[in-house]
Amino acid sequence: YNPTKTSAKMETPVKLARVIKILGRTGNTGNVTQVRVEFLENKDRSIVRNVKGPVRMGDILTLLEW
Repeated sequence: YNPTKTSAKMETPVKLARVIKILGRTGNTGNVTQVRVEFLENKDRSIVRNVKGPVRMGDILTLLEW
């Protein structure tokens, strides 16, 4: 496990974050879920992200932008 792991195709650092709360559905047809995530390397910091596709509490997201 390396939270600052880089992608093989692009040399972009990524951050890993755990879903701590599901806030609701958004988007024109409700196909996007708003979630609050906390960073694995810094538990004091949390942000809200939009997620397309299935997501549940405790999932780990790979964030390309933060």
